[in-house]
Amino acid sequence: MIGKEQGKSEYIAFLDECGDHSLTKIDRDFPVFVLSLVLVKRSEYVETVLPKINAIKLRYWDHEGVNLHSRDIRKADGPFRILQNSDHRRQFMDEISELMKSLPYELFVVGIHKSRLCQQYVHAANPYELAIMFVMERLVYCMEQRGQTCLPLIAEARGKNEDNELKAVFYDLTSHGTRYVGKERFQSFIFPLQFHDKRKNIAGIQLADLCAYPSARQMLKPDQANRAYDIVKQHIYKGGGNVSGWKEFP
Repeated sequence: MIGKEQGKSEYIAFLDECGDHSLTKIDRDFPVFVLSLVLVKRSEYVETVLPKINAIKLRYWDHEGVNLHSRDIRKADGPFRILQNSDHRRQFMDEISELMKSLPYELFVVGIHKSRLCQQYVHAANPYELAIMFVMERLVYCMEQRGQTCLPLIAEARGKNEDNELKAVFYDLTSHGTRYVGKERFQSFIFPLQFHDKRKNIAGIQLADLCAYPSARQMLKPDQANRAYDIVKQHIYKGGGNVSGWKEFP
């Protein structure tokens, strides 16, 4: 059934993460795990997202194979060594900001505060499992409101074991449901979950990556100026009522 649905969905979703989901060794400077998901109409991905992302790459490099990776941009590492020049950096960051502002996407972000989680729960759940649950609950609501039945989920491959663990969590979730979204609602949708290597240079995953770090920073230091977050927050899904694309837990 999944094979028949591929290529026919109105939307595509792309996932990326920021931080690690370990609870045994929590980085005091970065005690949060963030899952970022961008939802894009397939037609707009083809007509707008891909051309605009490739255009900005070709303004700075000789090909579109450069991966827009948030950490490399911040550190001016790899192909982004050109950003060690302050004038180039200023120009590039202005163009990236405009890109993130203008692209047609909706954003779902779940942040798990790991230290708080361990303090409040004796048997704390895995942050990745919690994040997937929260984001999928919101996606089901969104897809129901829009009359959709299929949504491909594209994530960056992290390794065979890690990907298999996530697949198991994901299929358990969609088979049994959650406290707020029953299995019948999950099972009325097809969610093809795919993992792809970073070398495939998938623009949607890069878009999710560029949303993840500013969101994590906002959760960690909400009182600090955060230009990148001020831009991406305009894209956060607004479902009406109490449903929002932004979730912090606990």
